[in-house]
Amino acid sequence: MKAAERHEFARRVLKQFRVVFNSIRTHYRDVESECGLSGSQLWALAEIEKDPGLSVSGLASILLVHQSTASNLVERLEALGLIAKARTKEDQRVVRLRATAKGRQLLSRAPAPTVGVLLDALESLPVETLWGLSINMTDLTATIQRKDDAAAAKPLADL
Repeated sequence: MKAAERHEFARRVLKQFRVVFNSIRTHYRDVESECGLSGSQLWALAEIEKDPGLSVSGLASILLVHQSTASNLVERLEALGLIAKARTKEDQRVVRLRATAKGRQLLSRAPAPTVGVLLDALESLPVETLWGLSINMTDLTATIQRKDDAAAAKPLADL
């Protein structure tokens, strides 16, 4: 491929990234305006509703975030009255989470998908396509000069 063709091809891919990024931003803006929550807060609430009794560490694992980030999400959702926390009798250190009626009501009117448009789109792809994307994204991130590896543990809505 000639340099000019390569340049045009790279520009076409850049435009595709712009569509992805803007779609993500638009979805999170819609979530914020319709629910008053960030995208990560909505996703956390949806996961708690899906699995009553989920622990904070379990939530962090599902959301692919640090436990302190999950704790902050939980604190905000609790302050809004959308979830309730309870300690287990077996181990008082473990906090279990459940959605409140107010939280379930908010979820019923929240824009879909609650996991965000990117994860939803990725999960709908054939596994072979995901495999290829993973390899290609590894190559892409390896070439970025000012890479922020810590961003991998931050919710997209917070970037």
